[in-house]
Amino acid sequence: MNKEITLQKNCVATIIPAGDEITLAEGATFSIAQSLGGSVTLRDPNGMYRVGEESLDALGEEIKKEVLGSKEPTKEQGPFSEELVWEAMRGCYDPEIPVNIVDLGLIYDLQIEDGEQGKKVAVKMTLTAQGCGMGPVIADDAKQRILALQEVDTAEVEIVWDPIWNPRMISEEGKKVLGL
Repeated sequence: MNKEITLQKNCVATIIPAGDEITLAEGATFSIAQSLGGSVTLRDPNGMYRVGEESLDALGEEIKKEVLGSKEPTKEQGPFSEELVWEAMRGCYDPEIPVNIVDLGLIYDLQIEDGEQGKKVAVKMTLTAQGCGMGPVIADDAKQRILALQEVDTAEVEIVWDPIWNPRMISEEGKKVLGL
């Protein structure tokens, strides 16, 4: 989606890559740089901003419907499996790169344990750059997607820096998306 939009009302967003929260003013004009996984990346001459699903109504009903309509459909979950957790994380995107965090090679470890109330999922992930302030936003997106799975009681997504990420970690599918 590459459109110019005018905000219909004030909009809470996250500054990319700093990760700071900001309120974008009603009436401001932006270009939509990316729309994946239920969030939108806006761009103006001052920078880029991630608008999460909870603030999409500020972009107007038409854009909101388009964004949510293009969100990956939730598959029939069936019995819990590790693959369901991987699929949930494939719905999470870096707001600057049109590849999900799994295919970017950002997920280093996934552990699943049986708990008293349900499954306990622990993920270790990294980011494409150590100075990126978007880490907590991306990690929380992954965590919320995991928690939405049936049978998952708790989820923890930890950001780690060893080994340092590099582009060779991108999957073949991710390379196709990026034209590499």
